Amino acid sequence: MAIEQIEKLPDVSFIDDDINLEGIQKQMVQDYKDKYHEETEEDVTLERGEPISLILYACSVQIYQMYMFVDRAGKQNLLKYAYGEFLDNLAALKGIERTAAKPAMVTIRFTLSEAQPGATAIPAGTRVTDGTVYFATDEYAEIKAGETTVDVACTSIETGEALNGITEGSIQTLVDPIPYVESVTNTTETDGGADQESDESLKDRIYIAPSRYSTAGTEEAYIYWVKTYNGNIADVKVGSNNPGEVDIVFLMDDGIPSQEMITGLTKYITDPNIRPLTDKVVVKAPTAVNYNIELTYYINSSDSGSVATIQGEVSKAINEFVTWQQSKIGRDINSSELIKRITAAGAKRVEIKSPVFQKIGDTSIAHLASRSVTYGGVEDD
Repeated sequence: MAIEQIEKLPDVSFIDDDINLEGIQKQMVQDYKDKYHEETEEDVTLERGEPISLILYACSVQIYQMYMFVDRAGKQNLLKYAYGEFLDNLAALKGIERTAAKPAMVTIRFTLSEAQPGATAIPAGTRVTDGTVYFATDEYAEIKAGETTVDVACTSIETGEALNGITEGSIQTLVDPIPYVESVTNTTETDGGADQESDESLKDRIYIAPSRYSTAGTEEAYIYWVKTYNGNIADVKVGSNNPGEVDIVFLMDDGIPSQEMITGLTKYITDPNIRPLTDKVVVKAPTAVNYNIELTYYINSSDSGSVATIQGEVSKAINEFVTWQQSKIGRDINSSELIKRITAAGAKRVEIKSPVFQKIGDTSIAHLASRSVTYGGVEDD
């Protein structure tokens, strides 16, 4: 990711490295003594609690803060350090805006009590809910004469990542009654909702933004546009196996994208203002490669007083490994990484049956199928 390249850039400072609060305080006291001697030809001793000392110390704090503000102001002009509204202004120089929060998407099935002799209209904007989150149909649909169901794409009325993950079958309330419609239910899990784009994601897009100026459909240009579509897109792979054909494989922060996300991104990325005229773009989810975790770990006897704590840390380390393993497309299944994390969490050693190291394809993602973790007890150091 571009953000990794940004973080590797050299650190810079807009003030001298030796400027610190203590140094400023000492210098101000010395300047006072020197000036006093110059005017009176007498030496003066300043105790820390004297009024003059307190005034000098208070002024030195303000001066030091001004130095810090100068340093921060300078750094906000650099991509590595900019944040918030400062970063928004840097983005504007590239003609980029922070991606707004996005609604979640879902497919709702409308079911009639019985087939009707004529078509049953489902108006655009018809609302449904799970009792907490409200969704509305994206466009007009109808249940044809003689049929009893129709599936309709819906979008949440509110926005945000928290709207994702409403499980299949949880949305069952029709807010706007329609004659003869007996029930509604979601046939897919809600997905695609996103919070306002984070600073890290925006920095990433600013860094690769010049690629979008290309009219040849470069890899980075496609990555830029994919990440612009939704701030929750974690990784993108762009390739071409056939002339004129561009394959885009993408991954969400919470895993494999839904069909709604794939459809939405396809529509967005094939816009004539984005896609080069001769490119045929195919958007896909990564292929899941299943793996299992089956292991036993042991703890040093000298750590017997911290067994419960270490067990908690080991469990956390395994969870973090699972997240790490599935957060990048094409990342090989790496048992050594798992062992390293468990021992770093406090385990003495690990007996691991699975996973074993396995290379996976460039457009695949590791997916945990099962997990069996056993605590083997304490052993002599």
